Amino acid sequence: MLSTKSLFQEILDDDESFRLFCSIAAGGEAQGGWENGRIAALLPPGLRELAPKAARHGADEDKHGRIFNALLKQRGLQPVAVPYETDYTLLLERRGIGLAHERLSREEPLTERDVVVYLAHSRVTEQRASEQMRLLLKHFAGHPVLGRAVRMISRDEDNHLAYCHEELLRFARAGHGRTIQHVLRECARAEIRVYRDVSLAVMSHMGRVLRWPRAKAAALAAGIHAMYAYERVVGWRRMVSLEQPALRDALGGPAVPETEYA
Repeated sequence: MLSTKSLFQEILDDDESFRLFCSIAAGGEAQGGWENGRIAALLPPGLRELAPKAARHGADEDKHGRIFNALLKQRGLQPVAVPYETDYTLLLERRGIGLAHERLSREEPLTERDVVVYLAHSRVTEQRASEQMRLLLKHFAGHPVLGRAVRMISRDEDNHLAYCHEELLRFARAGHGRTIQHVLRECARAEIRVYRDVSLAVMSHMGRVLRWPRAKAAALAAGIHAMYAYERVVGWRRMVSLEQPALRDALGGPAVPETEYA
């Protein structure tokens, strides 16, 4: 019988599928680290108070990438090239979601609207990251190898989501509410499509590595399509709501070093 835990366990138990899983995860985190680092450097003078938080966000993402690479190293494995169709961050950018790498590569201060777009994009993608890590936390918090890494990353993703909520509410009070809602909806609708496409691509690659029978691969693909159908109709709404987080100033301190998880 297929279950989330059995599926992940199968991927984790095989060296090649584990290598692909960690490589995809590490690549996405490294991209997020670079983006947030550039945003921290390019914030306009009137919004420089956000710089330490954006930098902390980027440092956390870089740390997560190092954690996934460390998990590979512990098993004597090397990262593999991330297939294009599994690159979640790149595919979102290609759809015009968030701030383009070309924009972030220029030495030109961001505008206030750019910062709103960054925060709204992050609010949507951090919702996904928080949910994914909570799922792994549910099943692998006590795992002898993955447990501490999963707990640390899950805590960080929850902090990132809280930070986005808090800062977007501050911008809404300053008169950006309509822009925020427009960008959130645009990001959410694009994200659910990209997430579906990436999920199908990842499962296709995993199926080839693990030699899944056609019936199993078809069942997993059907589940991904069913989730997309739900999200397209109603599930996307959870990504566009804003509420004051229980944890305030979640990124107000220094990043926790990855050595804590080991």
